[in-house]
Amino acid sequence: MLSFGIDKKPSDIQKDLSIKHKIIRRQLGYSQSELAKRSGVSLGSVKRFENSGQISLESLLKLAQILNRLHDFEPILTSTENLKEIEKLFSDKTRG
Repeated sequence: MLSFGIDKKPSDIQKDLSIKHKIIRRQLGYSQSELAKRSGVSLGSVKRFENSGQISLESLLKLAQILNRLHDFEPILTSTENLKEIEKLFSDKTRG
């Protein structure tokens, strides 16, 4: 089951990702075996990920690429500097 809340643990996020992955895989009509072949990730790794959330980052990204979801990872760990510059544009101090 998906967990919701402010203070998620890494294990909660891993499990949520595995559930979302499994849903998307099924929606696209891929079996675990077919996804493994297409991605180059071992079938054991796919099964382990879907059951426990455990997977290497490289394997996760390979799976995401086949599921056409690689773009979901682009905003991760982005710099906040760009946000601060944007916030300056909207602050009261810069308006004349």
